[in-house]
Amino acid sequence: MAIETTTDDLAQARAEAQQLTTRILELRDAYYERDTVLVSDEEYDRMMRRLEELERLFPELQSQDSPTQTVGGRAQTTLFAPVQHAERMLSLDNVFSLGEFEAWAAKVERDAGRRVDYLCELKIDGLAINLRYQNGTLVSAATRGDGVVGEDVTENVRLIPAIPTRLAGDGPFPALVEVRGEVFFPVAQFDELNEHQQEAGERVFANARNAASGSLRQKAEGKNAAQLALMHDRLRRLHMLVHGIGAWQNPPVASQSQIYELLATWGLPTSTHYRVLDAATKVDEFIEYFGAHRGSVEHEIDGIVIKVDELALHDELGATSRAPRWAIAYKYPPEQVNTKLLDIVVSVGRTGRATPFAVMEKVRVAGSEVRQATLHNQDVVKAKGVLIGDTVVLRKAGDVIPEVLGPVVELRDGTEREFVMPEFCPECGTRLAPAKEGDIDLRCPNAEFCPAQVRGRVEHIGSRGALDIEALGEVAAAALTQPKFPERAPLPTEAGLFGLTLADLFPIAVVVRDSETGLPKLTESGEPKVDTPFRRRRQKKDGVYDPEAGGFDGDEMSVPSKSAIELLNNLSGARTKPLWRILVALNIRHVGPVAARALADHFGSLDAIRSATREELAAVDGVGGIIADAVLAWFDVEWHREIIERWAADGVQFTTPDHPGPGAAQAAGGTLAGLTIVATGTLEGFTREGAQEAIIAAGGKSASSVSKNTDYVAAGPGAGSKLAKAEQLGIPIIDADGFRRLLDGGPDAL
Repeated sequence: MAIETTTDDLAQARAEAQQLTTRILELRDAYYERDTVLVSDEEYDRMMRRLEELERLFPELQSQDSPTQTVGGRAQTTLFAPVQHAERMLSLDNVFSLGEFEAWAAKVERDAGRRVDYLCELKIDGLAINLRYQNGTLVSAATRGDGVVGEDVTENVRLIPAIPTRLAGDGPFPALVEVRGEVFFPVAQFDELNEHQQEAGERVFANARNAASGSLRQKAEGKNAAQLALMHDRLRRLHMLVHGIGAWQNPPVASQSQIYELLATWGLPTSTHYRVLDAATKVDEFIEYFGAHRGSVEHEIDGIVIKVDELALHDELGATSRAPRWAIAYKYPPEQVNTKLLDIVVSVGRTGRATPFAVMEKVRVAGSEVRQATLHNQDVVKAKGVLIGDTVVLRKAGDVIPEVLGPVVELRDGTEREFVMPEFCPECGTRLAPAKEGDIDLRCPNAEFCPAQVRGRVEHIGSRGALDIEALGEVAAAALTQPKFPERAPLPTEAGLFGLTLADLFPIAVVVRDSETGLPKLTESGEPKVDTPFRRRRQKKDGVYDPEAGGFDGDEMSVPSKSAIELLNNLSGARTKPLWRILVALNIRHVGPVAARALADHFGSLDAIRSATREELAAVDGVGGIIADAVLAWFDVEWHREIIERWAADGVQFTTPDHPGPGAAQAAGGTLAGLTIVATGTLEGFTREGAQEAIIAAGGKSASSVSKNTDYVAAGPGAGSKLAKAEQLGIPIIDADGFRRLLDGGPDAL
């Protein structure tokens, strides 16, 4: 029986879906672009499953660029040239228990109509890479990116000894083959690397995955001889194991395991730990064995990957838009250790929420060293029963996020003391209070000037989902809003962001803070890390730049760093970014990329949005009542309006050029006026987002699913189920070339 839903149900679901989408994109950006992990796998997976559930209950919420339909990672950055994969690089769905795995295996065999063999291999905690060989010669190496387009890291990959630039043997080799694998540091090499980094006074890496990503995604330009030697040393310590193929026309083998055997004869590094098993119960045993022997493996692992071995079944079982149905990743539960709880300190985030954090004696758990862990709120502290001075049980949830489970009561000696939640904000001194009656969380109500909140908002402005300013990361945001010196911050609020000059940017020194916790990052000696991001630096102390230790002569104090000039150039370019990005940057509650696009497309200017009634805002497809109320409430705040006035005075563009006015975007004509188009798969010359925007710019409607109302389906490699449904419904299907002709000349051009 169908579930009846109301307009209010849809509005609430849309608001929740938009919040989830924004958060998931933030987490993906942190993980793939900044090598920073902010939540556990379980928490990330919970959010993804909730978003999938909402999109199942309310299909109109699912867009083409939803996280449920896309692979994590950015298509391209300013660091590296883009490379389009010949075949999509998908991600993997996860399971966290044997029961979940067995349910997946039962479905696979049910869909296949017979028993299948499973190839089991260790899930390496590294960086996915795609190697393209033409006639046996390596021509490119690229990161996964968004699954369609990755970053060109060919020159760095050529320095990794394990990766052949020419395949072994006499061939014949395929005219084109893509080999997929994982780049990582073996445990021994990682430990040696950190020793070498420490001796050189350079950054010591917290875990092997971040070290691998940071080593591979670095540029030689601008480095002196010593820095270049260190970079090459790190690259030579990297290793790789292949775990599959991408594009390869008619491979001369019938199974995944035979592919591994063939790749090994070509001189490509393959794992010795994989096994082909003929029953799910045997896979259970494989999972349990390596779960108990994780420390015996030469590299870090965080689970087991299980694949259907028969290649013909891969095509039969197919894939979703982001993951194959013929493979799954089993994620191991976290490790646990004991350590000392030294203190509980409170941090304030972007929304003003005051969060207690455990500060502990440094301990290594699940492959990385941990000093801090969130305790969420004062009620959680009480529920866990921890006292300052306790020995506590710490685990890495999902082998990523540290979590205090509770105290070891037997080890108490009477010196422990209770945590008392502070009455006042530790950042600005304002009295903390719940946002509304009944809230457990306490917040700082000084939203305008609390430096911690301003720092969080400024960092959000530079994030991928907002203005996408790479130079405006966590260190730059902290330097501009909470500097160690000078005493007065360049940005008391974000209102002055676009009016910054070089004179505002240096000299600035800042205590480096963790973007998630807001707490200071620490050096190896336990002191807060200090950085001077906007001026040239010469002298180091304890492995970090220390402006108070000297090393800045009069001439160099007047010379800005490359990052200072880059930030101002980025801000100059951001003034004319699309209106939807400006809307996201304003930090309006509930207005993430999806709602911002809808508002910008419908109204065309900030003035039109500001002048709209609640009913007019709520009527926009993709907005609704909850977001409409949030928009109106934001404009009611005087200091919010000041942000708009100052940004406008500094040249920020709050209009969409040539927009015909509120509600007239679709009526403005265009080659696709009145047409509904679905773009799916890899369309040469277009990113997923680019294809969607091209349809909208031509006056058409970009739909995320195929229905009888669809006029055309533009399909490339990897189109999957949408292509099949279009064929079933008899909807015209066009390739990338046909899509370009349709955009240029409409249906008559086909």
